[in-house]
Amino acid sequence: MKAFTRLDGRAAPLELANIDTDQIIPKQFLKTVEREGLAKGLFYDFRFDGDGNEIKDFVLNRPEYKNASVLVAGDNFGCGSSREHAPWALMDFGIMCVISTSFADIFNNNCFNNGLLPVVVKPDELAVLMDEAKGGNHMVSVDLEAQTVVSPSGKTFTFEIDPVRKEKMLKGLDAIGETLQHGGDIDVFESKRAISQPWLEA
Repeated sequence: MKAFTRLDGRAAPLELANIDTDQIIPKQFLKTVEREGLAKGLFYDFRFDGDGNEIKDFVLNRPEYKNASVLVAGDNFGCGSSREHAPWALMDFGIMCVISTSFADIFNNNCFNNGLLPVVVKPDELAVLMDEAKGGNHMVSVDLEAQTVVSPSGKTFTFEIDPVRKEKMLKGLDAIGETLQHGGDIDVFESKRAISQPWLEA
């Protein structure tokens, strides 16, 4: 997992609440277990019409929000069924941070497990970030170490995060990476077991 320390990027405002995981990545794109190539399905029913033509006025299709790396979204983002493909699709598209007033628990966990940072701010702070993202300057800064979000106009907001999750994000540790930090102890255990229970090695 890639470490997340500080992100300076373009913010796209998605003024919709209760965006569920099927809207983030529709079911027809769940046939793969690969993390790459899912960007084409991200918000598919919002981005394309029934004939597969791009809907020009959807925020992520607009020229000024191309290559956005921060999504400023409405309340209760990522609700609905559990699917790890949702953060995979966002990240494959280039979104590395989602800012909202709340996230569904399972989606929130999946984000942290895959290196996408979910940031919770207060409703009035989200309104400021949403409004400013619509302006001519869309650049925001998200600093995980300082736990701050700086708006395009320079307003600074702080956010809370579980310290254990913060440390893992800063170090780029997923569950496997965290386990491998104890590689020496694992090797010692396996060596001792091979001597004491050699039949398990057959």
